[in-house]
Amino acid sequence: MHAYRDQYAQLFRDGQGVILIAISTDSPQALFEWARDDQFQYLFGSDANAEVGRLYGAWRETQNGAIDNRTLFVIDPEGRVQYVAAPFREIDPTAYEELGAELERIAPQ
Repeated sequence: MHAYRDQYAQLFRDGQGVILIAISTDSPQALFEWARDDQFQYLFGSDANAEVGRLYGAWRETQNGAIDNRTLFVIDPEGRVQYVAAPFREIDPTAYEELGAELERIAPQ
């Protein structure tokens, strides 16, 4: 999430025509505190029961417990999923280049 924060202006056009929502199974209070303390510029949503994660395939049950796949979705203005990175390679700089290219393809400036 820090990489998104640090690249927000460039990748997400400072929120112009792009809405970034990070969804987590953390509690609303924990997400609020984290967003405030780390000065995130975007929205957080709590999916405490992992319902959204299950619907989109980002959360699955295994024999050893549940797994969060750290999946990234790009959804166009009509609500269609246009790009999926599963799992998102947050430590790979090329993943951000791919994301930026995808955002430009879907919603050019």
